[in-house]
Amino acid sequence: MAELNYKHLRYFWMVAKTGSIARASEELHLTPQSISGQLSEFETRLGVDLFSRAGRNLELTDAGRRILGMAEQIFSIGDQLIDTLENNRDRNTSPLRLGIADSVSKSMAYRLIEPALKLDDGVRLVCSEGRLASLLANLSIHRLDMIIADRPMPANLNVRGYSHLLGESSLSVFGAIQYTRQLSGDFPAVLDNAHFLLPGTDTAVRPKLNQWFESQNIHPHIVGEFDDSALAKAFGKGGAGLFVSPSAIADDICEQYKVLEIGRIDSVIEQVYAITTERKLTNPAIVEISKSAREVIFTNDKVARSPSDT
Repeated sequence: MAELNYKHLRYFWMVAKTGSIARASEELHLTPQSISGQLSEFETRLGVDLFSRAGRNLELTDAGRRILGMAEQIFSIGDQLIDTLENNRDRNTSPLRLGIADSVSKSMAYRLIEPALKLDDGVRLVCSEGRLASLLANLSIHRLDMIIADRPMPANLNVRGYSHLLGESSLSVFGAIQYTRQLSGDFPAVLDNAHFLLPGTDTAVRPKLNQWFESQNIHPHIVGEFDDSALAKAFGKGGAGLFVSPSAIADDICEQYKVLEIGRIDSVIEQVYAITTERKLTNPAIVEISKSAREVIFTNDKVARSPSDT
């Protein structure tokens, strides 16, 4: 007898599991005629009948039941083989454990992290989000490889870590189309009495923004304060008020949230840091993040100084 045709064995197995050629053809996305012809050929090659008719359904013969048992073992081993290969692939992919501070724009975080996903060796992301103090606690016990934050590591914390400036950007003011159409006047005067979604007190840019409002004699109507930048954008998209985000990703913000950029505040600078336990960056994924931030993300906006370690 010629060697076993595993395609025929798969067709037989599917017919046996579903109970009919019609249902097997639906599962295999083949015509019933094709399945029937292949099954007949398989029986001819084996020299035995595998099914007997029972009304509209097919029942296994004694030979069919024996072969089905062996087919189950064969396909089970095949599934184990696939699982083993996938597990080995996962083990060969280095995990990158990232903490992202609530105050960092999620669009900015994605732009920063994206280049690491394209490395030839592969990276498996493990991302956590929260307040900086909580993330630093996890960094100190090596549960995180890096934190992306809007400020350097506080000097008063007893945590061994180093702050690496990824870049800095001016701020832009955004608003939903339906809301901005209700406003009149030039920027920045248009912000006076406008509904505004202010960054929360846990964000580094909040004091700078307040000082700028005072210097411009502008008094927006504060309708909300948000430590979580993504939540502020969600409210802004819905028309609750204007909000700020780094100018370096203004195009991304407008496209993702369907809002308009109504002006830029060049004198208010938002910084983005990578905080790690390494004085000199050596992790290839983190090095790629730093490189992309320096050469791509922060090149289209005002940068006061080149990214450096502090």
